[in-house]
Amino acid sequence: MRKIILLLFVTVSLQAQITGNERFYATMALHDAEELQQDFPKEVRIIAKKGNEVAVYLTEHAGHKLHNRVLVHGPGFIYKASKEAALASLQRSPKNTRIALDFTITEDALVQEAMNAVNTQNIADHIEELEDYGSRYHSTASGRQAALDLKANWEAMAADYGRTDVSVRLYNHSATNMPSVIMTIEGAEFPDEIIVIGGHLDSTSFEPTTNAPGADDDASGIATITEATRTLFEIDFVPKRTIEVMAYAAEEIGLVGSAEIAEAYSNNNIDVAAVAQFDMTLFNGSATDISFITDFTNATLNNYMMQLLDHYNSTGTHAITYSTSLCNYGCSDHASWTAEGYMSTFPFEANFGDHNSAIHTPGDTFDLAGNADHSAKFAKLGAAFLIEASKSNGALGLDEATLNAVTVSYTTGQIQYAFIGNTIQFAEVVLYDILGKKIMTQDIVSQIGTLSVSSLQTGLYIASFITEGRGAVSKKVLIKN
Repeated sequence: MRKIILLLFVTVSLQAQITGNERFYATMALHDAEELQQDFPKEVRIIAKKGNEVAVYLTEHAGHKLHNRVLVHGPGFIYKASKEAALASLQRSPKNTRIALDFTITEDALVQEAMNAVNTQNIADHIEELEDYGSRYHSTASGRQAALDLKANWEAMAADYGRTDVSVRLYNHSATNMPSVIMTIEGAEFPDEIIVIGGHLDSTSFEPTTNAPGADDDASGIATITEATRTLFEIDFVPKRTIEVMAYAAEEIGLVGSAEIAEAYSNNNIDVAAVAQFDMTLFNGSATDISFITDFTNATLNNYMMQLLDHYNSTGTHAITYSTSLCNYGCSDHASWTAEGYMSTFPFEANFGDHNSAIHTPGDTFDLAGNADHSAKFAKLGAAFLIEASKSNGALGLDEATLNAVTVSYTTGQIQYAFIGNTIQFAEVVLYDILGKKIMTQDIVSQIGTLSVSSLQTGLYIASFITEGRGAVSKKVLIKN
């Protein structure tokens, strides 16, 4: 009888593992929950609704099915530790966006040097190293080992360049045994102001514990941010603001790692000025190189990233094209930071729907691309973002007096600008809409000028004043036609 009971227990346990009947709480978009509930009525229970968002109680199997749907890149849901946590998250009012940084482009020489230093083979080698774990699923020993090894690799990289201002730590989580990894480059002048660049280290597939190579999703992102950071060391860049490079755990089961980190940072009033997420950079599926995800991200920061590309990557050896696209609820770790009121941006490998169709399968391998040329473009953007957002402690770019000398105002049908007490020569002004689309360009011929905007719709725009080889100053302006 004891053997029969034991056999029955083992059979039931194995069946539970196969069908994924273990349940958990989460929040997700209403339409996704309703469709999922229709397909799996016994596995999905909607426990509360608020607008277009719901709290749900569902099985791992149902969550995995949502994960695999065509219009879902990330998990499509955000994991919650309890029913109370799910309900509280649903009822919580959206946090006000923390505006902590005046985004400018001033570090031309350093950014050019960093982009020249990007090594495509380094990215390729790193992707294949991560793929070789077989699976980095959050609950596996190999997933945890990948985090431990990445910590050691980042420490070794910093040591190779003699960086005594760099530290690397593991961030342990309550909902997974896999830690996140955080590398910190301490800011020399404003150490309490933080710039974050990140991607997720875990992987998944329909064979998650044994065969989830995750080359594109998201070994490519981890390799990209590693190389972007290495270029900063290569050019001996010392930031004014602190930089934190984050490899998140357990993104694939509901943004677990990034959600815990972002919530902790928010609860402790940590000043994160900007967050960039790099999740999938390997596959070139669209006519443009980079597609900026515009839902669950910050329009001002997206626009700044596009301005960086316009300034540094419009032509020549480092040319990069871009467009915009939509993702979905809980698409990637940027959503965790957005939920806590931080400014986030998510440059993606293709327009949504054109991205790599092999993700979340055993077929997500480096061989599908064969090289890391596409990822190298993201590394160049990542390096430019880190340098420009954190600023060099010894740069020869635009000083604070010049940045403050640019004034902008709006009167009916016109944007007026002036340079008060400025000694730097500005060459042209470029006007963008809030999504980063270039509206007009006009040469600057005097210290005071105007832009005729009577034909433009009411809304927020960005006026970017560009110098000859010294950078640019960007100012917001509200048009009220």
